[in-house]
Amino acid sequence: MRKAALAVLFVLGLLAAGSLSAGVVAATTSTGTTTAAPQLIAPGVTISGVDVGNFTEGEAFQAVTESFARPLVLTVPRHRLALTPARIGAMAAVRAAVKRALAAPAGTELKLRVVLSRRGTKRYLGAVAKRFDRKAVDSKLFLHGLRPQVTKPQAGRALRQTRAMDAIFTALVTNTRPLLNLQFAALRPTVTPSSFGPVIVIRRGSNRLHLYKGAQPWRVFGVATGQSRYPSPLGRWHIVVKWRNPWWYPPNSDWAKGQKPIPPGPGNPLGTRWMGLSASGVGIHGTPDDASIGYSASHGCIRMHISDAEWVFNHVTIGTTVFIVSA
Repeated sequence: MRKAALAVLFVLGLLAAGSLSAGVVAATTSTGTTTAAPQLIAPGVTISGVDVGNFTEGEAFQAVTESFARPLVLTVPRHRLALTPARIGAMAAVRAAVKRALAAPAGTELKLRVVLSRRGTKRYLGAVAKRFDRKAVDSKLFLHGLRPQVTKPQAGRALRQTRAMDAIFTALVTNTRPLLNLQFAALRPTVTPSSFGPVIVIRRGSNRLHLYKGAQPWRVFGVATGQSRYPSPLGRWHIVVKWRNPWWYPPNSDWAKGQKPIPPGPGNPLGTRWMGLSASGVGIHGTPDDASIGYSASHGCIRMHISDAEWVFNHVTIGTTVFIVSA
C-alpha cells in the first residue's frame, strides 16, 4: 500500500515538472538554446519629443537617430535650402539617451544631448552669405548726350549670420524642425542722386557753361574758353579750391614770362572769384575783359562775367563735378 502511494506521488511530481518545463520551452529556441525576452522601454517615455514607449533598445535607437537626422529647411530670398545636421558637423548622443530610457519610469521625458559645431555652422552660413548677399550699388554720374545722367542706387543685403546660427542650434538642441526664415540686414547705398549736387558742363565749342542740379538743367552762362594754342582740357574734372578776391600769379608758361603777381582789385585777370579745377593750372573765374566772353580767348581757363562767376561760386562746392566737352 505504501509503495503504491509513493508511486503516485512520483508520477504527480513528474507531471508538475513537465508543466514547469513547458513554461521554459516558450523562450527556448529550436536548437535548445534559451534566450531572455528583449527588454522594452516603459510606456510613455520620450526622447526629445520622440515617443519610444514599448520600444526595444534597437527600435528606439533607430527612431531617435532618424528623427535627429531630419533636415532643417532654411528660407532665403526666392529659395529654400535643406540642411542636414551632419552637413554642419552636429551629432546626437542617441545611444546614451536610449540607455537612460530603458531605466526610466513610464511617462518620463528625456532630453537628447546634442554636440554642435560652431566652426562647421559658421562655414556653412558663410557659403550661404556668399551666395545670397548683395552689395549695395551706388548711384553713378556720367555724361550722355552732353547732359549729366545719374543711375539709380540699389539697396543691398547681408545675412545675419549670428541670428541664423542661434536659430539652427535651437532647432537641433530641441530636436524640432521649424521652417527657419533667415534674416538679412539691409545695406543702404552710400551715394544717391542727391549726393552729387550741382554739376557743370562746359561746352568748349559753343563757349557755354551749363549748370545742373544733378541731372536737372539749372542755368546757362556764356564763357570764354582756351585758345587753340592753349585749349581748355577736355575730360571730367572737379573743383578742388575756391578763393574769394584771389591774387593772380603768372603761370610757368611762355605767354606769362616777365609778368608779376597782381593783387585783388579791379584789374585782376581772375576777377573776384576763382574756382580751381583738378586739371592743373585751370579754373573757372571772373574776368574784367567782358568782350572775350563767347570766344576762345583764354589760356586754358574758363572766363565768366564777374557777376556770373560770383553767382556760380555761391552755388557750387569743392568737389563739384565739371565736364569739359568739345561741343
